[in-house]
Amino acid sequence: MGERVVATEFTGADRTRFRERLRVGFEVFRRMLAEDRFERGRTLMGVELELDLVGPTGRPVMVNQDVLSRIASRDFQTELGQFNLEVNIAPHKLVGTVFSELAEELRTSLAYADRQARAAGARILMIGILPTLDEEHMVVENFSPEDRYFLLNDEIAQVRGEDFLVEIDGVEHLRTTFGSIMPEACNTSVQFHLQVSPETFAGAWNAAQAVAGVQVALGANSPFLFGRQLWAETRIPLFEQATDFRVQELAAQGVRPRVWFGERWISSPLDLFEENLKYFTALLPVSSDEDPDKVLAGGGVPHLPELRLHNGTVYRWNRPIYDVARGKPHLRVENRVLPAGPTVVDVLANAAFYYGCVKAMMDEPDPVWWHLPFADAARNLHTAARHGLQADLLWRGDRFPDPVPVRELVLSELLPAAARGLDALGIDPRDRDEFLGVIEGRCRTGRNGSTWLSAAFHRLVDGGLDRTSVLERLTVEYADLMLTGAPAHTWPQG
Repeated sequence: MGERVVATEFTGADRTRFRERLRVGFEVFRRMLAEDRFERGRTLMGVELELDLVGPTGRPVMVNQDVLSRIASRDFQTELGQFNLEVNIAPHKLVGTVFSELAEELRTSLAYADRQARAAGARILMIGILPTLDEEHMVVENFSPEDRYFLLNDEIAQVRGEDFLVEIDGVEHLRTTFGSIMPEACNTSVQFHLQVSPETFAGAWNAAQAVAGVQVALGANSPFLFGRQLWAETRIPLFEQATDFRVQELAAQGVRPRVWFGERWISSPLDLFEENLKYFTALLPVSSDEDPDKVLAGGGVPHLPELRLHNGTVYRWNRPIYDVARGKPHLRVENRVLPAGPTVVDVLANAAFYYGCVKAMMDEPDPVWWHLPFADAARNLHTAARHGLQADLLWRGDRFPDPVPVRELVLSELLPAAARGLDALGIDPRDRDEFLGVIEGRCRTGRNGSTWLSAAFHRLVDGGLDRTSVLERLTVEYADLMLTGAPAHTWPQG
């Protein structure tokens, strides 16, 4: 949703023109791939981190405009809700001590942002879903005041034609409806970007899909929604439902959801962009004046704004990205499955594990997706989201014919693979050991953000406190521990 949109309504002619320009943009993209027009040889990573704003009692405060004006940095932007922010870290070469460098950058940026937030009566929180959010917060008045959010809401709501249903059956049960996509603002995530060459894109995307369930099990940090304990990583089902334009009949007909894992392994980035055109109508049909055919014929680099805008409204868990930087076109995989937090060290540990695994899997002559049915990879995502570190996942059948406990899978197979991948990237061994050591610590202890939140909740409820007070106290305690910087698996257990 990062593209700036300033239109106020769309006509049938707008949609027809956008569809045609989208088709032209796709054909130019196809030609650019065939003519090898893309940047290659640069392995870059980037991080986007979404944040919550809370007050002294741990409840959300709707002050992102005030906080952003105080921060006064392009690195910080709005998100859907007025209690959300996003910080973008500039791309870095994936080599050397990059994770330590990023950790220092994030600490500095977040400390500055937190100082500015405190001047507005708030503080910064990194978490998957803020435990103190209530249904009363899910009103359109709490949208950030930017056209694109209201337009997106109006378009999805119009297509759906009825209220949005959120129903999640976990430790407890939640069933409720909303008139807008505002519940999507509950989700605060971290996105990892990986720039790759066209010929390695398919392997990188397939690897990211294969490891997505494992990532979620390890990094789960969202056990509560609207006062109920649900899944270890409740963000996954909430995101799928909060923006689902399909009524029951469309879902039964096989219409693809907007939040989508996909349905097959790929052999080219074209596969994903072609699916976008084939399966998804335009939500924001804003056409540009660019003539991509003319730009390409003249030796220039087309920005393909329609292709990029449309792609940005298909919420794949691993999204393909076409972009232009320094006058050169490139491709990225945007990994979107993980929650924010709990600490900077945890975020960068998740990053090291992800990039290491993807690199190792890409380099394997016998990759995992040759032995893992795509449907099993999709099933893993939901199994991991439900059960977290207690999940049993499906993996390559030649080595694990039965579902394997995720902690065992990581310790025996994926941590060594991630280490090999980081070595192949040229990551400093001290960075490798420090950040992968956090992943090992989660597996050895069985603790992550989600388990800490759940255990602390039950300890306080069993002590006789009411739920509202517990969730407020829990959020404040979490925020204090977040500031210590110690990874969540080392946090005191009560």
